[in-house]
Amino acid sequence: MQPIISIVGKSGVGKTTLLEGLIIDLKRRGYKVAVIKHAGDDFELDKKGKDSWRLSQAGGGVVAVSSPHKLVVMRQMEHDQSPQELSRFIGWDCDLILTEGFKQGNNPKIEVHRKEQGKELLCPPQQLLAVVTDEPLDVDVPQFSADEVQRLVDLIESRLQAEGKEDNVDLLVNDVPVSLNPFVNNFLAKTLLAMVSALKGVKRVKSLHILLRRKA
Repeated sequence: MQPIISIVGKSGVGKTTLLEGLIIDLKRRGYKVAVIKHAGDDFELDKKGKDSWRLSQAGGGVVAVSSPHKLVVMRQMEHDQSPQELSRFIGWDCDLILTEGFKQGNNPKIEVHRKEQGKELLCPPQQLLAVVTDEPLDVDVPQFSADEVQRLVDLIESRLQAEGKEDNVDLLVNDVPVSLNPFVNNFLAKTLLAMVSALKGVKRVKSLHILLRRKA
């Protein structure tokens, strides 16, 4: 699964501005980034009466609108998806997924803090990769000002390099992510790579997607 880092904080503290800066600098360094924004309430991108809206209303569980330069996919969901669950739909070819929101998730977080909010943070320190703040805080995590985006990206990059040393296998069973210990992860990675690399016409394998559907 791609590394996921969530940008969290109260409304109006500058989460989107920070995300913009992170994306620009990560792209400059050669990373491909996917972004997920969490919406607290239900929302509609489709306008009532449009063709895609009509197809969705007719019962299309997944409706995609494609053009030469853009793809929009609208999928009906049964519950509020976690970043880990959403990662199976986006970002397969990305190096990192950044999210805005999802403070309840267990993925590492960068919290944006402003002194007018008081000293208390939204997230416990053990969940925080860093804090972007306009005042010193008594927490044992790296702290940055809002204009220290490059230093913050240095921290993110060091984490990506540490996590990217081993081949990684994502396993979903019945659409549910299954956690793999290092032994099983390495065993599956080496076995699949050995089998697929031996197939005629296969060159260097950068990523591998296998979908197994069993008959009832």
